[in-house]
Amino acid sequence: MQQISRMLTKLFQRARLEKPGQVDPRASEFTLSLLVAMYDRSGRGYVKIRSAAAALIALSGDILLAKYRAFFQLYAVPHGKAALITRSALRSLLTDLNEIPAVVGESCPLSCVEIATHDCFHGVLKSAIVEEKFLSWLRSEPAVLLWLPTCYRLSAAEMVSHQARCR
Repeated sequence: MQQISRMLTKLFQRARLEKPGQVDPRASEFTLSLLVAMYDRSGRGYVKIRSAAAALIALSGDILLAKYRAFFQLYAVPHGKAALITRSALRSLLTDLNEIPAVVGESCPLSCVEIATHDCFHGVLKSAIVEEKFLSWLRSEPAVLLWLPTCYRLSAAEMVSHQARCR
């Protein structure tokens, strides 16, 4: 927890420098509370760094493709000159990401994670997949992660301005 707290403090200090007046001084405290609510429901005082990083990526304002690539880099294992994501790593990623909607009571059962993992590896004979296969599967908007592109679209729509007036 202390390591994550320090990381968040540095992250939001940098954000405050880049966008003065736009970052709440308690942003790191609020974010840590959210991560604890998602990943430490039993109160052990422990949150996995990788789980926290996945949540921060998912909740960032970046474009979907950048988020998807970051997920791959975070959960992939090195394999020669390339990197691959295994079934167990994908399961871990989906389980971690499933905690985000769960914090507001909108998670799907663990069977959704298994179905999604099976779907991603459908027709794959090896135990791991390359980034392009992973990205292609994510672009198909699997049900277990449907909230992610939906939230992105809602966020992007907030920035749209029309030159029309209503009566």
